[in-house]
Parts: sequence; C-alpha cells; structure tokens
Amino acid sequence: MQGHPDTLKLLNDLLAEELSAADQYFIHAEMYQDWGLEKLFTRIDHEREDELSHARALIRRILFLGGTPNVAARVALLIGADVSTMLKNDLEVEYRVGALLKTAIAQAESVKDYVTRDTLMVLLEETENDHAHWLEQQLRLIELVGLENYIQSQQG
Repeated sequence: MQGHPDTLKLLNDLLAEELSAADQYFIHAEMYQDWGLEKLFTRIDHEREDELSHARALIRRILFLGGTPNVAARVALLIGADVSTMLKNDLEVEYRVGALLKTAIAQAESVKDYVTRDTLMVLLEETENDHAHWLEQQLRLIELVGLENYIQSQQG
C-alpha cells in the first residue's frame, strides 16, 4: 500500500522525535542512577523503552505504507544538569511530541488513512496520559514537598 507523502513525512518526523526522546531518557536515566536516584532511574529507563516501542510502531507503519524509515534523523536533545531541569526538559519533549502527534492524526484522517490515525491515537494516549502526566506530577511534588525532600524520596 502506498501512503500519502504528507503522512509519511509526518511519520518520519515523529520517528525522529521518538528516537531522540529515547536518547534523552537514556542519558537522564543513567545520570539518575549515577546519583543514586534509583526510583527515577527505573521510571525514566521504562520511559526510554516506551519511546522505543513507539518508534517501532512508527517504523512498521512507514514500511507498510511503502515509505523508508529515517532512523538517522534526530532533534536536539535537552539534557539537564539537575533533577528539576531534567524533568522539565523531558516534559517539554512530551508536549512537543503530543502536538506533532495531533498534527499527524489530523493529516491521516484528512486522507482517510484511519489505520495510521488509530495507531497514532494509541501513541497520543500514552504520551499525554502516561508520560506527560507523570512528569507533571513529579514537578508538582517538587513544588509541594521541596526539591530536597523529593530527591530523598527517589533514592533506592
């Protein structure tokens, strides 16, 4: 099946975002582990795995639509130097991916590619209701209990 060129472009844009997010989460997870923040390491490493599963879904859809997945493309990583900045940077990535997913969903629907739309809807649900929501919760916790208490709660 041949996919619409605009849909394929957006799917490759999303692929670059998801692979970049996985790279960013990988670095942040390793930093958390190095600092002894085992709970943050575990969660962010899990998020990295989720981003790779999103990338896999995008690759499969691009291939099905007759496109070529561009696995070399990346967007700039937002690597933080402290816990608060790292969480904020990760949230910024999730917001950016969510916005691009909405654009791609609208594009797929406009060309009656409902399978691509449905695939992207699953990714959007995970991006908004799991990834972004959890990061928002962590930033609220820092505001409520203070950074020092939050960091202490994240140790292994």
